[in-house]
Amino acid sequence: MVKLTDQKMKKLRIILSVFLSFSISILHAQTKLNIEQCYELAKKNYPLVKQMELVSKTAEYNIQNASKGYLPQISLNGQATYQSDVTGLPITIPNVEKLNKDQYKLYADLSQVVYDGGVISQQKKIQQANSEVEQEKIEVELYKLKERINQLYFGVLMIDGQLAQVELLKKDINTGLEKVKACINNGVALKINADVLKAELLKAEQKTIELKSARKAYLATIGLFINQKLDENVSLEQPIIAAAVPATINRPELKLFEVQNRFIDTQSKLITRKNLPKVGLFGQAGYGRPALNMLNNKFDTYYIGGVRFNWALSGFYTMKNERQLLDVNRKMIDVQKEVFLFNTNVVLSQQNSELDKLRELMEVDNQIIDLRKEIKNTAKTQLENGVISSNDYLREINAEDQARQNLLLHEIQLLMAGYNYKTTSGN
Repeated sequence: MVKLTDQKMKKLRIILSVFLSFSISILHAQTKLNIEQCYELAKKNYPLVKQMELVSKTAEYNIQNASKGYLPQISLNGQATYQSDVTGLPITIPNVEKLNKDQYKLYADLSQVVYDGGVISQQKKIQQANSEVEQEKIEVELYKLKERINQLYFGVLMIDGQLAQVELLKKDINTGLEKVKACINNGVALKINADVLKAELLKAEQKTIELKSARKAYLATIGLFINQKLDENVSLEQPIIAAAVPATINRPELKLFEVQNRFIDTQSKLITRKNLPKVGLFGQAGYGRPALNMLNNKFDTYYIGGVRFNWALSGFYTMKNERQLLDVNRKMIDVQKEVFLFNTNVVLSQQNSELDKLRELMEVDNQIIDLRKEIKNTAKTQLENGVISSNDYLREINAEDQARQNLLLHEIQLLMAGYNYKTTSGN
């Protein structure tokens, strides 16, 4: 066993101390979160995001299946029939037997598309367009996570501000308590004045406990959204929001309306293509009685091949109505888009007004705080000189505390209103 000298032990302690300090600094860095990180992690970890991959897989399989239409189509067929009469000749020919009334055939049909009017190609485009529509629907649902994150994130910031304000309140109470103790020692104040302040200090401590418990609950909920375990010491960065200006709407709903219209365009093209003529190759090979030679009443093999032309004109009966249905669907999408933009602009207008109101309230809050601070300082001097009681001093402390709480509330409300404005506009 190797023994370490005192000098080596000292060096080892220094190395360990540096390592621990470095580790603690890294851990501290990891316990900071900003709202953009929360957005990104919540979207990444929300269970609905798994559906996007399933939609892509579904489209991939459907497109592959549509592509199989270009491959040769083979079918195996068989039949056995009995008929009341058969084709015959009015004369007798040597070595030619009369056909049997029971006939049999086993054959394979093969067809190969040469020109289908672009139907298969358009079907593949429809599957791709439908996949984009489904993907955008998921994006719209995922975007709603931002509103929920806003509520939780700014809820924590509000609590952090309240905790800081409670600490300031405790400091003011302790300052008054020290003044009262000095007066008691000098015989110019009663012990009850100190007890009143001590009781108020305990109430402030209760407030701290309640706020920390609420903060822990908020963080636990955020942790569920971002799939991380957040301890109570995690720090949320306070975002900076610029003054709201009329913003262009850039929501995923608009992209959804766009891809829905593209989907209708692909459907419209399919209506045209499925009514075009089709050209293909075909072949048939089989074994039966009779085969192709109707004068041969024996089982034999046969084959036949050629080019097939087909043009189904019945599709023109419904083509006009099909296009009109697509036009109706397109107009419905346009109406939905118009309604969405109208409602969103109404909300943005209300949020902009809310931002202006909160800024004005904060200006008045600062003026009230300045006045309340002067009054409190005057009360502190009066308490020290025995002019007022501890209750009078507490009243002025609480009045200043309430003014600061109002400013804090309006500050967080302003931040949250700013981010709600960004979320509503999609910017």
